[in-house]
Amino acid sequence: MTGKNCVITGANAGLGYETAKAMALRGANVMMVCRNEAKGKRALIELVQASGNQNIYLQTADLSSQKDIKAAAEKIRERFAIVDVLVNNAGTWISNLTFTEDNIEKMFAVNHLAYFYLSHLLYPAIARAADGRIVSVASDSHFQGKMNFEDLYLTKKYHGLRAYAQSKLANILFTYELDRIKPNDNVSTYAVQPGLVKTDIGVKHTNWLHAFAWKVRRSGGVTPDIGAKTQIYLSTADEVKDQSGKYWDKCKPKKSSKRTYVEADAQRLWKISKELCKIDDFFKDSL
Repeated sequence: MTGKNCVITGANAGLGYETAKAMALRGANVMMVCRNEAKGKRALIELVQASGNQNIYLQTADLSSQKDIKAAAEKIRERFAIVDVLVNNAGTWISNLTFTEDNIEKMFAVNHLAYFYLSHLLYPAIARAADGRIVSVASDSHFQGKMNFEDLYLTKKYHGLRAYAQSKLANILFTYELDRIKPNDNVSTYAVQPGLVKTDIGVKHTNWLHAFAWKVRRSGGVTPDIGAKTQIYLSTADEVKDQSGKYWDKCKPKKSSKRTYVEADAQRLWKISKELCKIDDFFKDSL
């Protein structure tokens, strides 16, 4: 990975931090995309000290905001003309129905549309890489997910678990559709199941009951350095170059839910995502 350019969202903590650390230790140029500037700066300093790698950079962005995502992508491409690896890692879990400044349900916006939009904005730079990779962190929660196309934001019956499962299903539908229609053979795309990981995702924007339940549940999980192994593997391993468009768990591909293989749903989600992000052509440079 020496000299390769890696972009990682949610890189100040948890899975993202461990992924950024692994890339830095391997000699990559690392762009950390973080919402909170202070936390991002602290993490950057720690990563430089831990890796001895000075080529680590910070770009702040609120991934619920399409304006922020676009501004961040512009800055990233100013720094990196070529992006070898994009890890769509940042995610959120919210108890109550919440809308973004773009009037989109927030979990759908952060967990799916941010993946879609940032991948679009960085795609020209990824396509310039000899071996460009887009790694999207999904979850086995998608097995409980359903695309509620008639009420995508679940306004009639919102529940955080339903919204989260739908967003993780969307991650895999996005990965599979991107693999089917991408025009560049040198670009690969993967979806990842990190497993149950001891992170704070379930306590930041949740009510007391959901926060308590998550604290109990995560006690049986693995540490972030273990949970990040598969996304690190897919970002770095030579042997996965010809295995684009698959769902991975414990560094091996596995079957995802039956709903992820419904191409009509993937195409419908792709069309809706383009409309919500105001994209005419996903593969056309819009910066």
